[in-house]
Amino acid sequence: MTRSPEQICTALRENVGRVIIGNENAITLLLVALICEGHVLIEDVPGLGKTLLAKTLSRSLALEFRRVQCTPDLLPSDITGVSIFNLKKSEFEYRKGPAFTNILLADEINRATPRTQSALLECMEER
Repeated sequence: MTRSPEQICTALRENVGRVIIGNENAITLLLVALICEGHVLIEDVPGLGKTLLAKTLSRSLALEFRRVQCTPDLLPSDITGVSIFNLKKSEFEYRKGPAFTNILLADEINRATPRTQSALLECMEER
């Protein structure tokens, strides 16, 4: 039996709502952003479940979830990845950073340097 997009969204909203109690509006807006292939900026006081919301959504959809704690010493390569020279193969290998995931939570973006914020925004432009 195939389900309509509305049925799928309702099931997702209910599934996430089992974990995130009392924040139906945030769940709905997060699903809208997901359907529109957009990005979400959630601003709230600490301890209200922002990280749990992102994790729960990713688990509900069986998507890969990564989290980056933005700090002043975080480098752009810490998000995007870095090329490392492999001595055995005598060639560079690219090691992907956390930006190569389905759902990325960048926590406390305001603490990152402008250069790192720019790298994050550049990643967000890619589809």
